[in-house]
Amino acid sequence: MAKRNVDLITEAFAGVMSNRRKYVLNKPDGSVLKELYFPPLTRHDRIQAQQLAGTEEGLTISTRLLCQLAENEDGSKAFASADAENLKRFVPETVLNDLELFMMDIKVDVDSAKKE
Repeated sequence: MAKRNVDLITEAFAGVMSNRRKYVLNKPDGSVLKELYFPPLTRHDRIQAQQLAGTEEGLTISTRLLCQLAENEDGSKAFASADAENLKRFVPETVLNDLELFMMDIKVDVDSAKKE
């Protein structure tokens, strides 16, 4: 019996889904503060974060995603869901932007963006 398309697709990407990417967060002086690890972002993750955030507002959702997905080296969660508020209030926006863009695997050419 032929496999269903959904099975073919999910099996083909199973190895990718277990790959985590490492983000090195530095202190303002440039020294290493913490290494965070991120699994691939899924549509399910986005929907779950949006439901927890209770809003359609992108920045709120992305910070919820950060708390939901960021892991320590051993695979444990780096943040609790409640940490989103403290991150939004007490961490510079540029730091959160860098973390969240990395988490979503978005590459931004800052110089090009400034020209637009």
